[in-house]
Amino acid sequence: MQFGIFSVSDITTDPTTGHTPSEAEKIRAAVTIAKHAEEVGLDVYAIGEHHNPPFWSSSPTTTLAYIAAQTERLILSTATTLITTNDPVKIAEDYAMLQHLSGGRVDLIMGRGNTGPVYPWFGKDIRQGLPLAIENYALLHKLWREDVVDWEGKFRSPLQGFTSTPRPLDGVAPFVWHGSIRTPEIAEQAAYYGDGFFANNIFWPKEHYQRLIDLYRQRFAHYGHGTPEQAIVGLGGQVFMSANSQDAVREFRPYFDNAPVYGHGPSLEDFSEMTPLTVGSPQQVIDRYAAMRETFGDYQRQLFLMDHAGLPLKTVLEQLDILGGEVVPVLRKELARGRGAAVPDAPTHAARVREVYGDGPAREARPRANRGDNLSGPSPYQDAPAPAGSAFGVAAAR
Repeated sequence: MQFGIFSVSDITTDPTTGHTPSEAEKIRAAVTIAKHAEEVGLDVYAIGEHHNPPFWSSSPTTTLAYIAAQTERLILSTATTLITTNDPVKIAEDYAMLQHLSGGRVDLIMGRGNTGPVYPWFGKDIRQGLPLAIENYALLHKLWREDVVDWEGKFRSPLQGFTSTPRPLDGVAPFVWHGSIRTPEIAEQAAYYGDGFFANNIFWPKEHYQRLIDLYRQRFAHYGHGTPEQAIVGLGGQVFMSANSQDAVREFRPYFDNAPVYGHGPSLEDFSEMTPLTVGSPQQVIDRYAAMRETFGDYQRQLFLMDHAGLPLKTVLEQLDILGGEVVPVLRKELARGRGAAVPDAPTHAARVREVYGDGPAREARPRANRGDNLSGPSPYQDAPAPAGSAFGVAAAR
């Protein structure tokens, strides 16, 4: 399994001090947190995408590339990439570039986000959110797998003889998780492509997410990708820890009560009972999260929300020390015990390259000289002939 953290990139006033961090302060802190996540033995750092205050992460690829240059093994992900309001062509280019710069240490969680006003800011209609997610990902999937693409859809201008550059590292596209907190159509989409499904189950009771994950597993098998147990599942989570559980509750309560998402709503105790939020000792966190597979089955990735609600950097780093030093090592052992032999490991770029090429050399895309329109002549790449008829929209689907 992979364990890591994700951030929604909120800038929230610390309710215990009244201090509101600047954008510059929070951006620098995110880099420090990601580097410390690697230092304490975590596997993944993920950052959300937002285009409005009080959030700062409008350009995840820039942030993740900077972190990639300062880390060695940390997998860098998004939580989420807005498949609805971003141009699929730009996603294809930006994340393939990040894939190269990070040496393959990148994947994405695709989602629609939860900020309604973002749609008109980017010229989209929120009422078309689900069709946008479906069509845009279909194009993105094609752009990463075909050197020359012809495309016509409802939501963007057509493409004719288009090549997205750079091509994915080693000829293998970044792994994609489809994230959802409520939408069965997204679980269906993940299953159709054989991609991962990430249930960010930090808001609602486990039974709600259990239905989504069960649907994804069943449809994954229906589309011929393997058994339900072989589907790739990720879960969100949320913890705050102290050696003494009473101290953890006392320290976290003001942050919970004033958090921008769930503050001024259910009590900390009620929310902890209804959701995976666990505020207490490291052992309480271990017990709670070791039991997740009783509800969701064996799964591949567990991410925790740690940096939010105004928690100061010092506190977040201390929480990471506990998570990496006391909790995750035990969870690795607990969740490995009794794990089915057919359950796949969490996806990595290296493993996916081996699946494609075995012990042979991976692709290194080498362009030919071309005019840039790819409408005539051979493939723009030396190692890949163009599919017959691709420039006229009749290429066989792959």
